[in-house]
Amino acid sequence: MTAATASKPVLVDSSGWLEYITEDTNAAAFEPYIAGERPLLVPTIVLYEVRKKLLQVYGKTKADQFVSHALRQQTVPLDDSLALAAARLSLEHKLGMADAIIYATSLGREAELVTSDQAFRELPGVTVL
Repeated sequence: MTAATASKPVLVDSSGWLEYITEDTNAAAFEPYIAGERPLLVPTIVLYEVRKKLLQVYGKTKADQFVSHALRQQTVPLDDSLALAAARLSLEHKLGMADAIIYATSLGREAELVTSDQAFRELPGVTVL
């Protein structure tokens, strides 16, 4: 990894956080991104999606574990410019609302987007695990 790559922020989408927190089959692949040295960005939409899913399926303990870890990172709120960029990207790349917001956040912050979601597989700046 070069010095430029080492300092480039990383954004792990909801699928990656869920894999990591629940210790699912792909958890080890996401660990270097979530527990690594690079700045980690967490869009507020990821906070929503992951906490909701964890509460729904795994319970409060796992949901709290995620929130504790995620809130120690740099959270990125949805603002007007991000929402407008996401609308454009949604149409251009046929992404759903949450995916478009996540992708717009990664592009706007010049971060590498890391995911297991195949909806992102052809997009520049994305690593699909």
